[in-house]
Amino acid sequence: MTASNVSPLVPEASPAPDPIADALSKLKLDPGAVFETEVLVLLRQTRDTDPARWARYRQAIKAAGVVSMADLDKLTSTSSPKEVGSAELFPEVMLWPDSVDGAELLHEVAAAIRHHVIADPPTIHAAALWVAFTWFIDVVDVAPIANITAPEKRCGKTVMLGALARLSCRPLAVSNIAPAALFRSLELWTPTLLIDEVDAFLAEHEEARGILNAGFTRDTAFVIRCVGDDHMPTRFNVWGAKALCGIGKIADTLADRSIPLRLRRKMIGERTAKIRHANADHFATLAGMLARFAIDNRDAVRLARPAEIEGLNDRANDCWEPLLKIAEVAGGDWLRLARQSAVTLHGLEGETPSADAELLTDIRATFTEKHAIKLFGDDLLAVLLADEEAPWATWSKGRPMTRRQLTARLEGFGVKSKDVRIGEVVKKGFDRTDFEDVWKRYLSATTPAATAATATTLQLSNHAAYSDFSNATQVASVANQNTLKASSPEACSVVADRKVVQLKDNTAEYF
Repeated sequence: MTASNVSPLVPEASPAPDPIADALSKLKLDPGAVFETEVLVLLRQTRDTDPARWARYRQAIKAAGVVSMADLDKLTSTSSPKEVGSAELFPEVMLWPDSVDGAELLHEVAAAIRHHVIADPPTIHAAALWVAFTWFIDVVDVAPIANITAPEKRCGKTVMLGALARLSCRPLAVSNIAPAALFRSLELWTPTLLIDEVDAFLAEHEEARGILNAGFTRDTAFVIRCVGDDHMPTRFNVWGAKALCGIGKIADTLADRSIPLRLRRKMIGERTAKIRHANADHFATLAGMLARFAIDNRDAVRLARPAEIEGLNDRANDCWEPLLKIAEVAGGDWLRLARQSAVTLHGLEGETPSADAELLTDIRATFTEKHAIKLFGDDLLAVLLADEEAPWATWSKGRPMTRRQLTARLEGFGVKSKDVRIGEVVKKGFDRTDFEDVWKRYLSATTPAATAATATTLQLSNHAAYSDFSNATQVASVANQNTLKASSPEACSVVADRKVVQLKDNTAEYF
């Protein structure tokens, strides 16, 4: 065979590069390879044009375990559920063409709300500020809940919720929503969530309370849930404005994160307009003005640092921080109105203490009324259960509080049951001194039993009985604290102008 008969060698064509295959081959070493922009674009194209090939890719990614299938489907979707859902769920807002005066706008919003509901000025002002806050949700760090509440039915709670829905940014009003839909909706749309009949809703969905609690501050507004075929733990962002409407008190953890909007029933002669007959154009105009105010003042609100309100606890000040920011930027008299509303609304809230605070108050009253320095646990519980107006006799679904339940609640404050001796008897119980720090920290100095008689320090007498009390009261400062000398055969004095004898049953008799 001659050289002329030999065909020249033709190199085989190299296969076209396949970025998806390359990414899949590197998943074990580089789990983020599948998230490269080029790869995601090709995956979207494959999903639309070659379902069989897409199924193979999807199975390989699932086997690698680098992303949940729900998130993969979301990343490779060619349509945006957020945009589609938003267009269907949320009304279009026509942006007001001119800049607006913030103070005048807030007064107009307050007037629109007042036209439909009966409430005191502090509640109306707080509602107007909360509505404005929903338009600044992207630039604030705290999202207080609007807690619309009333003692009875037919006080206008649903009407207030309807007014807020017409004025808020991206309102999503529901009467019931499953917890799974709740955190997915917040992640997908970041709406202003308005839940009616929240008392019934939370009774059916206890898990939802934790989701609502988590959305209070931006840096902790996340929940972890297992999703997809492989139950991949996935983080969901639950940040957003929320309004709750119901009868009576909501859970303490939610109330602590709320602005209370208290409504009252109309009296004869009081008139309000029905919300279903409201002027839709007027509400739409106000919404457009709120949107314009938010666009023009985003940076001002983000950078505002109003002073905290003296007399409010830390959590209440946190709740009012974004509202005070808006009031300060709006100008006029709104910063003053905001501070007055905060003091009034949370001052009223303080008149109804939490269950734990009420328990501590009743325990303090028991020690004081019995003049005791030690109490057996059974005796303390018996006194608590004997009070027909207190909740302890019907504490657990109509059944009385047990020793175990009492001990567990007190252990939360660092007060533990221990062996105590009263006379010749030793049983589990409590010492008054163990409660002193707790009472000072968690109970107001003006609550019942906070003060007692003026006293002098006791010393052992020569021949009489003695008292274990170091003072007649445990208040830090007492008037005319004079040291007693050892006396003749008389009892030691425990309070000014009185005499006391410590009895064998651990009580102190006054004469």
